[in-house]
Amino acid sequence: MRVRFLADFDWSPAERGGRVTIAYKAGMTLSVTRACAAEAIAVGKAEVAKKENPDERR
Repeated sequence: MRVRFLADFDWSPAERGGRVTIAYKAGMTLSVTRACAAEAIAVGKAEVAKKENPDERR
């Protein structure tokens, strides 16, 4: 799922048992797992991002 982070967000995947933390910085737009996206959106630190259209960048 593609999201844009509105604020810094640290996420630890449950399947890794807390041994891994991924730090996302505000302003990043990228694809993340659905679990990560759901948690970040739930706490207001991310929003769903539309897919970038290469023609719109010109």
